[in-house]
Amino acid sequence: MRGAAALLAGAAVALLTGCAGAAEDDVRAVTTAFEDPAGDPADRCAMLAPATRAALESDESAPCADAIDQLPLDGGEVTAVEVWGGDAQVRIGDDVVFLTETGAGWKVTAAACEPRGEAPYDCELEGP
Repeated sequence: MRGAAALLAGAAVALLTGCAGAAEDDVRAVTTAFEDPAGDPADRCAMLAPATRAALESDESAPCADAIDQLPLDGGEVTAVEVWGGDAQVRIGDDVVFLTETGAGWKVTAAACEPRGEAPYDCELEGP
């Protein structure tokens, strides 16, 4: 019986590790596409969580496709991906991007973020 329990536990760990790896790959892909300065603005806007998109359009008094090109989203190399539950953080180039998992996939909730020590990140783009 112990052998079966150990086998089941090992299978569960392998399954969860595989899921985490897939989530990290998905988060990395969304972030890389979102941060691509040559990316289509409409496609980049579609990667935003609805509240984040609404905040951008309100803050800039412009449609997302016009406003998104004004943000310092320069892309670069992904240096770290962290996924916990339905949230993620990606370090790409000089930027930090936050994402959430939705029914439509991973969506950006904040970008153009800089750490401030013990204080919350300072983000040029974020939802409420």
